Amino acid sequence: MAGFHQIAERVLAFIRSVRGLGPVDPNGVAEADFSRLALDTFAMQYEANAPYRAFCARRGATPGQVSDWRAIPAVPTSAFKILDLACAPPEKVFLTSGTSRGGEERGRHLVPRLELYREAALATFAQAVLGDGLRPRIIALVAPPSLLPSSSLAQMVDWIVHDLAGGEGEYLVDQAGFDAARAAERIDAAARAGGPLCLIGLRVLFTSLLDHCRPGERTFSLPADSRIVDTGGPKGGRALSDAGFLSACWRTFGIAGYYCVNEYGMTELCSQFYDNVLAARFAGSNAARRKVGPPWVRTLAVDPATLEPLPDGAPGILRHIDLANAGSVIAVQTDDLGVTHADGFELLGRARGAEARGCALALADLLESAPVRGAGASR
Repeated sequence: MAGFHQIAERVLAFIRSVRGLGPVDPNGVAEADFSRLALDTFAMQYEANAPYRAFCARRGATPGQVSDWRAIPAVPTSAFKILDLACAPPEKVFLTSGTSRGGEERGRHLVPRLELYREAALATFAQAVLGDGLRPRIIALVAPPSLLPSSSLAQMVDWIVHDLAGGEGEYLVDQAGFDAARAAERIDAAARAGGPLCLIGLRVLFTSLLDHCRPGERTFSLPADSRIVDTGGPKGGRALSDAGFLSACWRTFGIAGYYCVNEYGMTELCSQFYDNVLAARFAGSNAARRKVGPPWVRTLAVDPATLEPLPDGAPGILRHIDLANAGSVIAVQTDDLGVTHADGFELLGRARGAEARGCALALADLLESAPVRGAGASR
C-alpha cells in the first residue's frame, strides 16, 4: 500500500507530464494513467483519512470494491465545515469565505503537500490565461496573503505574481479595503507605463470598479495582450452578470470578451477551472464558452437525489475528481448545478433544498460515521 507522500510524488509527476497538453479527452491518451492513479489515491485516502474511511465503509465502497474512478465516494463540500479531512499533518490550512451565519461555519481544507496546489494552480493558469511566453504585470483586485493568510485565492494570486509574472504585480486591496477611485488611478498609471496587464480578482470588486468608472465617464486603454480574469469570493455585494461584465469590460477597458476569462474554483479543491475562450481563440476555434479543467481533473454531473452519474447534456449537480487533492479527498461533491459536455461544462447556478437531496444524505452519512471537528476526530 502506497503512503501519502508516495502518492503525492506520483501525482506531481503526472501533473508535470501533462500540464502543457491542455484539456484531455476523457477517452484520450491520459485516461488509463488517470484512472490508475485515481484508484490508487483513493486506496491511500481510505487508509490514511479516518473520517473518510468510515464514510466509505458505511456506503460499502472499499478499495477492493471500487474499480472505476467514477464510483469513488464523493464528500460534499459542506463536510469541510464539520470535519478535518486530511491524510497527513497539513502544511497549510485554507478557509472558505464563510456564510451569513458566521465564521464558525467556515470550511477548512487541510493541505499536507502545498506543492500539489502550487503546481496545479500555476500550470492551469499559464495554459488557460497566458498562452506561450506572456509575462504580464499582475494587478490584483484581492488582498495579499499577508492580510488573508488563510485564503486559497490570495495564495494562488501571489504564486502567479512571483512565478509567472516575474514579481511584477500589485494589490488593490489593503487594510482599509477596496477603494474604487484609487484602484482606477493605479490601473491607469500601470496602463500608461506600457506592457501587458493581467487584472485578476473578485467579480464583486470588478463590479465596484466598473460602477465607479461608469461607461462613458472614464475609460482605460490597456496595452495589447492584456487580460482580465474574474473569480468568485466572499458572498454579498452586487456582481454583474456574465453578459453585463463582458460588455462593461469592453466599454471601460477596451478588452474583448475572448480576453476576459472567468475562473471557477473553490477552497475545497486544489485545482481550478477556466473559460476556454483564450485557448479556443489561439486554436482558431469558435467553440462555445465552457469551463474546462486540467488533465488531472474529471468532472461529472450527477443526479441530485441518487448522486449517480448522468450522461453529457443532462443537468445535474457537479462532482469533481481532482488528483491534486491527494492530501484530503479527491472526490468532492459540490452543490453547483451544471451540464457536462465533451469539451467542458456549463454552470447553471446553485442547488437549493430538494435539488440537493443526495448531498444532504451523504453529509448525514458522514456525521454518522465520524465525530465532528473538536469532538475528538482523528486523522
